[in-house]
Amino acid sequence: MRTPLRLITATALCAGTLSATAPVTAAVDTAEPSRYVALGDSYAAAPLVPPADPAAPACLRSLADYPHIAARALGAALSDVSCSAATVDHLSTSQHPGTAPQYDALTPDTDVVSVTIGANDNGLFAEALNCVNILPPPHGASCAEENTAGGTDRLGDRIDAWAPVFATVLDEIARRAPSAEVFVVGYGNYIRPGGCHPAQPFWKQDADHLQGTVNHLNAVLRQAAEEHGAVFVDTYTPGIGHDICAAPADRYIEGPVPTRAAMPLHPNATGARAAGESLAAAARATSTR
Repeated sequence: MRTPLRLITATALCAGTLSATAPVTAAVDTAEPSRYVALGDSYAAAPLVPPADPAAPACLRSLADYPHIAARALGAALSDVSCSAATVDHLSTSQHPGTAPQYDALTPDTDVVSVTIGANDNGLFAEALNCVNILPPPHGASCAEENTAGGTDRLGDRIDAWAPVFATVLDEIARRAPSAEVFVVGYGNYIRPGGCHPAQPFWKQDADHLQGTVNHLNAVLRQAAEEHGAVFVDTYTPGIGHDICAAPADRYIEGPVPTRAAMPLHPNATGARAAGESLAAAARATSTR
């Protein structure tokens, strides 16, 4: 475990020690809050979830996104530079006029880094929209059949080819923030096995194909995290029963037609909170190793 993350639990540990000794006249907490930088795309930024972050209107970033939830839980000082539609290229280059490259937020003093990236690099949002079928079979075309024609998995192959790119991301984070604990936050549970057509407009095989592709991307992210000494944060498992087929009040991710304030096929406020809580729990577990 790297030393800086210990600041997350320093206050609590000191309080426990002091309560076991007597007499004590006063306790002064001199530990500075951990410096936390959040990188990533719209899964991190939670676009259209109120309140909006006025610091980056072009990024559609929410002040209730998972980085803000985790930072509050950890008592960390947050620099959230996540931005909707971001790709790996936008970590090192400006995404919008006046928006700095996301890597610029990293410094040698950074203690904690989270990153969610890859869905846009692999075109998963566009692929999901291509799978929408309002009418039942055979009135339409199956995206699963199109993407796996000829016995190949076009999306899976694309993700595998992209995997080394993400490895370079983790290398660059480590170079710029060598003392930081790094958390790779995965993508969530979008749709349950078999889907729920017609309530959500994805045929059974297409629903399984879409979530299977997300799971494949998560597996690539997890493997890279393990190989680079980072921690993978699973947001799929906490989302079981909270996918787009759940009752509107129970959803963590909205469907193509949102029922709460959120971008289609993106986390709502409840989903962002669940992801932030998962990240905070992972950070606490790392700090006590």
